[in-house]
Amino acid sequence: MPTPLAVTWAAAQARRFARQSLTVPAQGDPPQELARLAGAMCGVHAQVASAAELSLALRHAEATRQDVRDALAKPAALVKTYGPRGTVHLLPAAELPLWTGALSATPTGAQHPEGVRLDTAQTDEVIAAIADALDGRFLTVDELTEEIVARTGPWAGELTMDAFQTKWPRWRTVMHTAGHRGALCFGPLRGRKVTYTRPEAGPPLPASVALPALVRSYLHAYGPATPESFAKWLAMPVSWARTTFHSCEVEEVDFEGTVAWVAAGDTDFGSYEPVRGVRLLPYFDSLGIDTYPRDRFFPGPAFERATARGQAGNYPLLVIDGEVAGVWHQKRSGRRITVTVEALGSLTAGQVEELEEWVARVGAVLEGVASLVVGPVSVGPHA
Repeated sequence: MPTPLAVTWAAAQARRFARQSLTVPAQGDPPQELARLAGAMCGVHAQVASAAELSLALRHAEATRQDVRDALAKPAALVKTYGPRGTVHLLPAAELPLWTGALSATPTGAQHPEGVRLDTAQTDEVIAAIADALDGRFLTVDELTEEIVARTGPWAGELTMDAFQTKWPRWRTVMHTAGHRGALCFGPLRGRKVTYTRPEAGPPLPASVALPALVRSYLHAYGPATPESFAKWLAMPVSWARTTFHSCEVEEVDFEGTVAWVAAGDTDFGSYEPVRGVRLLPYFDSLGIDTYPRDRFFPGPAFERATARGQAGNYPLLVIDGEVAGVWHQKRSGRRITVTVEALGSLTAGQVEELEEWVARVGAVLEGVASLVVGPVSVGPHA
């Protein structure tokens, strides 16, 4: 049996950063390149729209938040829908059948109590009603509720689901499932109201095709990885993740003395330059959430300062030489943006110069003018 390829942490980070255009930013037509970048990131976490815009545009040399919004307005570029963990993501429109085919094949547990959750037949009926109601239309949630109830019955609109100190109609318990099956995605805002529509990307791919493709995409972005990290990424049971992971074509490697995997044949780690220099990643950045082992990416005091009890994504990250080295915060007043960077160690004059360049880029993405302050960040997570 051949000896597994030995992969160092530095080599893994070099490949991850390069593949996500954090070594050399992407160039070219923003809608097409932003869609490609979303695929390279294996989805852009978009629970907070402004964080997703910054996360994606910072990987492009010239894109702004408006370019991300414009790409979302093009049916062939980006789609905003429910992705991994049932959370809102930006995904490439061209890859949506892959995502819906894979995510609709993941196991679903009883996430709501009896009397709130829908049974299998009710779920199928509601999702069919959603797809029919949204075909070629953009509806608010209240308008969609009326359409669903008209197609199914009053039971779908019963106010039984606890949400933000109020009650939502029962059908909303399967909203993310509708996204996973390709029946629903987000449409343009109508004033301040969110709208939904049916994506134009076509039906989900068969699970036998989509799941291996999703594993390969995940490993391309974040490998070497393990079934356990794949399970966390999808918020799926580890037993299911192991079975799915190892039913695909994966190749074992020795990752700093532990067993990990890459996609079969995807073993090129030697052609990437080590990660050097300073970078700023917004909170909920996919690389910040999905890079493992977490204690290597958040070494020493960074684990305590830049995670919330081990949960990543809650703070914007200062990254130096491929590892988290502090946090940052932005405060806007009109077009002026103050970016405060708290480093966990001393910064060299060269690193401060690089920070100023990154801060200027943050300002350009946000269509403002940004200035750097080096000092403590006093606000908490999600601020």
